Amino acid sequence: MTTTIQYILSGLAIGGIYALVALGFHIMWSAARAVNFAHGDTLMLGAVLAVVGVDTGIPLPVACLLAVVAGGVFGVLLERFAIRPFTATSSSIGWMLTTIAVGVMIESLATLQFGGFSRPLASPGVKSAVHILGAGVYPQELAIPVFALLVMFGLRLMQRHTLVGRAMQAVAHDKRAAALMGINVNRIVAFSFALASLLGAAAGVLVAPVIQVSASMGALLGLKGFAVAIIGGITSAPGAVIVGLCFGVMEKFVEGYISTAAREIIGFSVMILVLLAFPHGLFGKREVLKV
Repeated sequence: MTTTIQYILSGLAIGGIYALVALGFHIMWSAARAVNFAHGDTLMLGAVLAVVGVDTGIPLPVACLLAVVAGGVFGVLLERFAIRPFTATSSSIGWMLTTIAVGVMIESLATLQFGGFSRPLASPGVKSAVHILGAGVYPQELAIPVFALLVMFGLRLMQRHTLVGRAMQAVAHDKRAAALMGINVNRIVAFSFALASLLGAAAGVLVAPVIQVSASMGALLGLKGFAVAIIGGITSAPGAVIVGLCFGVMEKFVEGYISTAAREIIGFSVMILVLLAFPHGLFGKREVLKV
């Protein structure tokens, strides 16, 4: 029983990271019908900058805040120069290659500056474990899925009760109609990418004390976050969070009862099988185009 609870708690922690990354993909796709395939490197950027900030003597809370803000700025710049030029026409998919290239460049730059070693971010959230029904878990790990749920509900409230949120929904529904209604479409899309990148960088800051921070940490986490977004239905924020948490728990059980090597094989096999059965994801809605 204790082992099962341990796997669930540990799985919820890493699943919360997948959920936060998947929420970023959801926000970007909803606003621009394009995503940043360097989103995983935004997570890495947030983690690395937080570690570097602490190393230079900046207090931990300030270093984490600056890292998250830097992630948001990165999202705005990437949308302006790597996404927007290719989304003028619906047939262009140049943003795919461009964002992948940016991700490779960011990872290479981080390797040059940060080095090839890995280390965690010092945090009071991992100084001592708490015990729940015999299972030991750090407070930092418990905070990750809670934060993911809060972000999901906050996003829902923003979309329903704020002008920016309603503008995001209008742009997602029809950019041309939104522009005719007086909405600055480019500004809303840029805001969406900034918000998604803020979440990505925040995910990096949250997971940095739990796993080893390195220049290459973002690639696999970003890929799994994208997979979670697709499985949950990239148009559904609750789907991204639910699938992200479940995906993390499943991985921990595979690690515990089979092997670490089988984790990726089984995880991505499940993704393929789910998409074969549900092409729009478990919680996604089929989009109907009217002509």
